[in-house]
This record gives sequence, structure tokens and C-alpha cells, in this order.
Amino acid sequence: LKYSLTYNETKKVTMSRAIKVDGKVRTDMCFPTGFQDVVTIDKTGEFFRMLFDVKGRFLIHRIKKEEASYKLCGVKSLSTAAKGIPVLITHDGRTIRYPDPLVKVHDTIKLDIESSKILDHIKFELVIWLHHRGSELVGELVSSPTKRSTLALSTLCT
Repeated sequence: LKYSLTYNETKKVTMSRAIKVDGKVRTDMCFPTGFQDVVTIDKTGEFFRMLFDVKGRFLIHRIKKEEASYKLCGVKSLSTAAKGIPVLITHDGRTIRYPDPLVKVHDTIKLDIESSKILDHIKFELVIWLHHRGSELVGELVSSPTKRSTLALSTLCT
């Protein structure tokens, strides 16, 4: 972001409580940010989201204030806690109590950062695209036999 050039400048910026990660002030210079984390600098009014580029490296993407109020989280597991309370665990380690019963593992949820409530969810759908070698035939795999050796007999929807 080029707000500081030296170690001491970076330390002063973080210790002045100017940096927020997912809505919480972070004073640790080495605090790790992860995928879909929202980094906020209140003094400048700038908002950033951590994403991956095409090579799998972290990319700092500038976003608007409306986008900074939520983050997308992948659902890693669903279970029940003490006294039978249903809980949901996300990709970044958050535990959300009483999730929507329609949310399943591998779905994506839109999470409000301020209240940690689920705003929306996106259903996971497995889609396999095939390209026939030597022709222009491209399509979505509709059905396939159970044996791997008979993949050539699969039904293709173009």
C-alpha cells in the first residue's frame, strides 16, 4: 500500500490503531490476513479485500464502503455444539451458531462483518466441463457411467 517505507513507520501506523482487519483494530504488525479479509484504513477512508491473483498469490483489491460491510466465507463443516445447538464452521475459523438449515458443507455464505450474521448463501453445484480433443465440441457433463474406463460413453449437453 506504500503508506510506510521503514519498519519504524509501519510500527507507528499500526500502533496508532489506524488499521482494521474484518472490523477489528489490529496493532500487531505481523497479524496475518487471509482470503476475503477486509482491511480498512479509517483515516484515509480506504477499504481493501484480500484476493488471489491467477498465480495463487495474494492480491490487495480496492473496494467500496458498501462492499466492505460483508465477506464471503466457505462452509467447512456443520455440527452440533453443547446442548444440541447447531453450529457452522467457515474457512477462516469462525463459528456461527444457529445457521440457516438450507446451508450445507461446501456452500458459500455472505457474512455481515459487524454482526457476524448470515445475509445470504450460495449453493455449491458441481459442474464438469468437457472439451472433445480435435473438435470444437464443448459442453457440460450431464451423466456418466460408474466405471472410469467407460468415460467415452458419457452424456454431454452442449
